Amino acid sequence: MPRYVAFFGSINVGANRLTMADLRWAFEREGFEQVETVVASGNVLFAFDERPTAGLEELFAHMMAERFDIASFVAVRNRAEVATAIGENPFAADGAENLVHTQFLGGQPGPAQFADLVAAYAGRGPERLALGDRSLYIDYVDGVGNSRLTGAFIERRLGFPGTARNLRSLRRILDKMDEN
Repeated sequence: MPRYVAFFGSINVGANRLTMADLRWAFEREGFEQVETVVASGNVLFAFDERPTAGLEELFAHMMAERFDIASFVAVRNRAEVATAIGENPFAADGAENLVHTQFLGGQPGPAQFADLVAAYAGRGPERLALGDRSLYIDYVDGVGNSRLTGAFIERRLGFPGTARNLRSLRRILDKMDEN
């Protein structure tokens, strides 16, 4: 049975507090197997029959709203997509693994949307940006906390919600996906 990871946005941020035990329970109640959380920030590994990830994203967003009254963006990726998010990140080779991120997006921005993002952010900070497959690669050179490149800024320019994970977390998640 294929393994997937659900990346939840806005979990354990502000008022959206949720224990990982409750999140695992919700997945198990929906019939998912081999449910495991990785890092307490909304990363859930699970096994399920092969299916398009878009349908799973909708299911999990609905589950969060129904069970926990939390509106959350959810990006679901399979093992190959997580490996691609690491392997094709152009900043992985020379950036710090805690500062180099993949922002998983709710759709695929076009070149014009990406160019708009780059132009709108020009001169605001040292971050490096590259477009991926339903993702944005970001090197937060001076740290995420110091950056003016926020999720809201990115979403306004690209037209898609997203949630980011750093290389260190992605590598840990990929290792966990390979364990079963």
